[in-house]
Amino acid sequence: MTLDVKYFRGSVAAVHSVLKHSSCPENVYFHFVASKDKDFQDLRKMVKSIFPSLSFKVYSFNEFRVKKLISSSIRQALDNPLNYARTYLAEIIQPCVERVIYLDSDVVLVDDIQKLWSISLTGSKIIGAPEYCQANFRTYFTNNFWSDPKLSNVFQGKKPCYFNTGVMVMDLGKWRKGDYTVKIEKWMKIQKEKRIYELGSLPPFMLVFGGEIERIDHRWNQHGLGGDNLVNSCRTLHPGPVSLLHWSGKGKPWVRLDQGSPCPVDLLWMPYDLYRLSSIDSLGDQERRAMI
Repeated sequence: MTLDVKYFRGSVAAVHSVLKHSSCPENVYFHFVASKDKDFQDLRKMVKSIFPSLSFKVYSFNEFRVKKLISSSIRQALDNPLNYARTYLAEIIQPCVERVIYLDSDVVLVDDIQKLWSISLTGSKIIGAPEYCQANFRTYFTNNFWSDPKLSNVFQGKKPCYFNTGVMVMDLGKWRKGDYTVKIEKWMKIQKEKRIYELGSLPPFMLVFGGEIERIDHRWNQHGLGGDNLVNSCRTLHPGPVSLLHWSGKGKPWVRLDQGSPCPVDLLWMPYDLYRLSSIDSLGDQERRAMI
């Protein structure tokens, strides 16, 4: 996971949810990535203070490498260099770590993460994630991309589907051997020249891994709960079982709760919000009953 001041409350809730539902929480190790800035040490200390027994390490992310490759997208939050840290995990995390689960900061788990960890990445598959083949894959790229056969032929012979990069099982060993960071950066450089997509860090992943994803059950990423990328709208849960809730989109549950205008799904996030729980604990009995 990444750590920053703006999304720290979400990250803490995500960690809390993982630990709460894990059958063996002492076996869970967290790799956090944070920008090497004035907040780096404070973030590390806060994690240690909130979760004294947590096994974790905070890695510094050099934003300058990716800043020059970032193109503006349809939402400013998507242009944050830390949003691209998932591309560099194989370099940031020590080589002895060959497999990780990447999670965005706006998720909560309601199931045992061991089940997600146990999923096999078969053959040459490097990433496991839920795929959504009902989505119109063409809309994720511009006419500049589809009208240029030299570019669009990257999908020739494949059946690519949309997948969300906020929840991924990743084989970092295979990633390093295939030098996939460079492959993603290549598409980011093309984007700077030809504007072939509009959506931040997601499209380069689809260009490199589209059609070659290990399919994971949709229950592991009930995404879109934050509305779309431009409008903070309320969404309902997709039909079927749920193991992970994901507030991708513009709206974040902690913001809407603080504003007093939560969506119904935000109430599912609230029990994992340690900020709110600690605030309740600091109140007197009468105030606490009124708040609850």
